[in-house]
Amino acid sequence: MNFLTFDLRQINERIADAPHGALGSLTSLYQRASEKTSAGTGTFPARQPVCFSAQKPFPNADGPLLERLRFLHLAPSRLIPCLQTALIGIVSLIVLVALAGQALAAGRVQEFLPKAQPGELIPGADRFGQAEGDPPLVPAFQGDRLLGYVYLNSDFTSTVGYSGKPIHILVGIDPQGTIRGIKLVDHKEPIVLIGIPERRIIAAVNTLVGKDMKPVATGAERPPQVDIVSGATVTVLVMSDSVVRSAVRIIRSGRLGGVGPAAGANASAAVIKSLDPSKSEIRDWQTLLGDGSVRRLSLTVGEINDAFAKAGNQEAANNAETNEPSDTFIDLYLAPVSVPTIGRSLLGDAGYEQLRTRLKPDQQAIIVAGDGAYSFKGSGYVRGGIFDRIELLQDVQSTRFRDRNHTRLGALAADGAPDLREIALFVVPEDFKLDLTEPWQLQLLVQRNVGARDKAFLTYNLEYTLPDHYLRIEQPPAPTVAPAATQPQQQAQGQPATQTPAPTAPAASSLNDADALAAGEIEEPLWLKIWKTNTVSIGLAALALAVLTGIFFFQDALVRRPRIYVWVRRAYLTFTLVWLGWYANAQLSVVNVLTFTNSLITDFNWEFFLAAPLIFILWAAVAAALLFWGRGPFCGWLCPFGALQELTNNIAQWLKVPQITVPWGLHERLWPIKYIIFLGLFGLSLYNIALAEFFAEVEPFKTAIILKFVRDWPFVIYALTLLSVGLFIERFFCRYLCPLGAALAIPGKIRMFEWLKRWPECGSPCQRCAKECPVQSIHPEGFINVNECIYCMHCQELYHDDHRCPHMIQVRLKREKREALSSPSMRGSKDEGKGPAKPIITHKGKVVGTPADQPTTADVPTTSS
Repeated sequence: MNFLTFDLRQINERIADAPHGALGSLTSLYQRASEKTSAGTGTFPARQPVCFSAQKPFPNADGPLLERLRFLHLAPSRLIPCLQTALIGIVSLIVLVALAGQALAAGRVQEFLPKAQPGELIPGADRFGQAEGDPPLVPAFQGDRLLGYVYLNSDFTSTVGYSGKPIHILVGIDPQGTIRGIKLVDHKEPIVLIGIPERRIIAAVNTLVGKDMKPVATGAERPPQVDIVSGATVTVLVMSDSVVRSAVRIIRSGRLGGVGPAAGANASAAVIKSLDPSKSEIRDWQTLLGDGSVRRLSLTVGEINDAFAKAGNQEAANNAETNEPSDTFIDLYLAPVSVPTIGRSLLGDAGYEQLRTRLKPDQQAIIVAGDGAYSFKGSGYVRGGIFDRIELLQDVQSTRFRDRNHTRLGALAADGAPDLREIALFVVPEDFKLDLTEPWQLQLLVQRNVGARDKAFLTYNLEYTLPDHYLRIEQPPAPTVAPAATQPQQQAQGQPATQTPAPTAPAASSLNDADALAAGEIEEPLWLKIWKTNTVSIGLAALALAVLTGIFFFQDALVRRPRIYVWVRRAYLTFTLVWLGWYANAQLSVVNVLTFTNSLITDFNWEFFLAAPLIFILWAAVAAALLFWGRGPFCGWLCPFGALQELTNNIAQWLKVPQITVPWGLHERLWPIKYIIFLGLFGLSLYNIALAEFFAEVEPFKTAIILKFVRDWPFVIYALTLLSVGLFIERFFCRYLCPLGAALAIPGKIRMFEWLKRWPECGSPCQRCAKECPVQSIHPEGFINVNECIYCMHCQELYHDDHRCPHMIQVRLKREKREALSSPSMRGSKDEGKGPAKPIITHKGKVVGTPADQPTTADVPTTSS
């Protein structure tokens, strides 16, 4: 057995010299050692022994690391002397793996490059070269001539979109800094995956192709704006911004475009600016507004109308918020409250201290406040957690705020501050380094509806520059001769090294989570504010649930009156469809189930679910109903699409459309399909929640209820097909395809009560309920399959009907016979001794004799003429 030996310094040298990464150099070193041992040439030259032997030649260097290392076998005779070496080896391996991980994290452009052809990104290019630099740029050639570079936007800047996941785009840029091609290669945006064609998103972003980014990088021009796609505002803005920001970063780095890294730095090298921590006082509103501490943007409805008209969109100009052009469109205020004086004045001392405790070092916070007909918040943050109408800009970098960055404020603390409709405190995200000593902007996105679905957009910038009296301005130190050589020489002689005094920063207090929790919330949480602004809808939903609960608890009294019950049910289903579904968009979906289960195993947060009040209330009601009645209350009464199916089928029956009864054997084999669909979606969600949401389009709920059939034709045709089949087979989708019904049927097994009554004759011999059940949830043997029952109560209506239910018919006949036998004509009178009527005997038309019960003359009243 030949032992391998090596020198740890040799590994370090090999790592430093290796062209293919750390793991490749380790493999190469072992490869050489393996070749020597297999050839019997003895040990590899080294000064440190290794506790392994090579029993066969080392495998291919391109194989997995663990596959390679398994060819090294432990030599028992050298175990004890080699423990220290083994420990060192493990540490070295960890370092090597870490280095490899850093190499992978440096950029992912190679991962997505096979999804594009060179000519798609750089016109005329026919091949890609080797990636260069970090983050990597991939040169694109035509033959041997360099035409440009290709890069991945997410390698250079944040690209997190509406879904919370990165949007990956390959971008082609030429050496002059002009964008030549863009290709979307990977995303998880639900609004693009479903509902809005991807081609519209790509077409909007492709307007950047041909744009010269060099003037933007030098500050000579504003960043170019793209056309917004209605319904995908956040997605389009994130994609376009990431392309622009990444291109500007590449140009400023000096890697192309002729703009070196010092191009933007020389202008600001004249002075050093920093916040002055000694400036901390309280000022009134007029002082803050007058000295520029608070900046204002005021627009009227007429000014917005004129702007849309000048932009060529007269339809948007005509669709004004109010009829009076002089009305305030928006009165917008902006201020950085992480500046002590501004923060204490606007938040109060207590509020500012709470904010300061919550902020991390170098993190900033701003206040945005507004009044008027237009809201700077909009409603996008309620649906997706993103404030899509405002954007923070500085030096062509930008960020949008999410609901987790937001705190609602009721009022401003400064004396004389106006009462404003919306006041929001935003903590700037950590990945956006806002430098308050340099100018920055808040961009307002103005939108108006054009037609049924489209929107028109304008942007306005509110510029902000911090007044100089909040800053400490210093001249930079004069450069010294050979500072790099002088300081080490001083240290070598034992002298203290002289350093240029730097501006002192305020001491940072302990900013941990415990302090933040102790400081408490400045204002009420976002979800509570949402609930307060939806009190009417919440009240109506609660009233509807209370009515439904009453229907269930007093079902016997209701179903005994079939005509009243039928119209009560139809009225409730109409309410569910029109108000709950089409108006309030409170359609529950299997996506809610998948999202909830996914949050349980990742990062559960109640506030995420509380942000949609009606959805939360409905789910709470459904969860409680599962304990009493199973899935029936939702599927039969609270599902808008189920209501749409049943009401359209009722109309079809009224029009004498023939109804199809599915044979029991086939029906019994079709209903498990929905359980298979649900289990498939559930398993897929554990792997990729976005992919599961895509396949959850098997539910037509979004098309028929949320979007009201205003959608691409494949989705509309699918929904209409299901409804058309439902005209002949009542609730066809509910029976066989609905994954949400399957999801609710599984926990519905735990219900504690049996509310549906049955007679002993049900199923044998009587089959009436089984034949008339709208969803065929009653087995031919008579028992009800509660997993399939929608609790329409039709069987309970029959249960009490003494003209249709055979059992109740027999009960009614017996009752009538008993009542007939006990009628007054069949029993004697107890008070006057009158018995049954006696026969009257006549002869030749004359009565013979007087019956005992015939009244006498004295008993007959007479009248005189």
